[in-house]
Order: sequence, then C-alpha cells, then structure tokens
Amino acid sequence: MHEDGTTRGRIRIDLFTTLDGVAQAPGGPEEDVSGAFPYGGWQAPFADETVGREIGAGIDALDALLLGRRTYDIFAGYWPHHTTGPAGSIGRKFDAVPKYVASRGEPDLTWQGSTRIGRDLDTEIAAIRARHRLTAVIGSVDLVQTLLARQLFDELLLWVYPVVLGQGKKVFPDGAQPANLRLIAPPLAGPSGAVLLRYTPVDLAPQTGTMGD
Repeated sequence: MHEDGTTRGRIRIDLFTTLDGVAQAPGGPEEDVSGAFPYGGWQAPFADETVGREIGAGIDALDALLLGRRTYDIFAGYWPHHTTGPAGSIGRKFDAVPKYVASRGEPDLTWQGSTRIGRDLDTEIAAIRARHRLTAVIGSVDLVQTLLARQLFDELLLWVYPVVLGQGKKVFPDGAQPANLRLIAPPLAGPSGAVLLRYTPVDLAPQTGTMGD
C-alpha cells in the first residue's frame, strides 16, 4: 500500500506538442534529429512562469520515470551532470528515482537506478504501479503510442504550444488507435500562449452522429 492509502499507482504521460500535434524534440536542437527534423528546441521561446511552475510541481510529485530508449539516452547524457545550478532540483530528482526503460533491445543502462522493461509491457507496468505512487512518462513519443493504444496510463498531460511546424513525430499520427479521452480539469494557460490540457482515458470507442439530430 502506498503512503496515501492506495494500492494502485498512477501512470502519467507528460507531453509537449505544437498546434499541429508535433511532439518531436521540444527541448533542444540535438534532442531528436531523426527525419532531418529542423525545429529541435521549438518549446524554448515559450518559457514562462506558469509553465515552469506547473512542470516543476509535476516533477516534484513523481517517484519513478518510465522512458523510451531515445529519451532515456538523452536524459542519461544530460541530467546526471546537471544536479546543481538553475535546473539542479530536476537533475537531483531524476538522478534519485527509479528509471524504467522500455526497449526491445539490450540497452547499456549505466545511469543509476535504471531497469529495462519491454518483454511483457502489461505485466511490467502493473508491477511498476504496485511499487510507485506516480510514474511519469516524459517525451518518449514512440512509447507513448503504445501506452495510448493499450490504455496503459491514467492521465495525459498535454501542453499545447501556439506554433505550427508542419513536420515531425506526432502525438496522434495517422493510424493511431481510436479512443475517447475525458478532460479532468479546466485548461490552464500561460502568458506565452501554452495551454495545459489534462485527460484520462475513457473505455468507450468513439461514436459518430449527425449534428442537430
């Protein structure tokens, strides 16, 4: 049982996306250059106190990370070396908590507290829920597609930024699993124009109809 009395921990997905749904490389030019993506770091011009405060609170609340292989490699190459200075609190948090890495291969997990998963994702995520109160999935767009399709998450935090890029990896690409989501909190907007939307999955297939009937 967790400290708050619950027996099932939550899986929370944190994503930053453009108005046209692109979630590739928001944090920096070298974050993910696959597909010759030219807009790495598109999130940086929209930093503001509201966004920073909300993201910081979310990081404070987590007690484990669930990452895709590419995002893990980026984090492992950066955060262990940034545990002091302006971003030191984030670096210390990420360094300290357990990190679960979803990979079909055999990655070299040199960052302390790192464990590979991926052989039986449903069972492994159930075990993560039993160990941790709040596990955050940050970035990891390819892994997120699997979690969304199989509803292996409890909350989707979608930061939508007022920019259109026209290319890049999308949160919901063509062929994504049809699904309903339910808004669970009023949208939160920062002065930069970024808007936070909080969703939870709904166990119903999308319905259709005719407006006005």
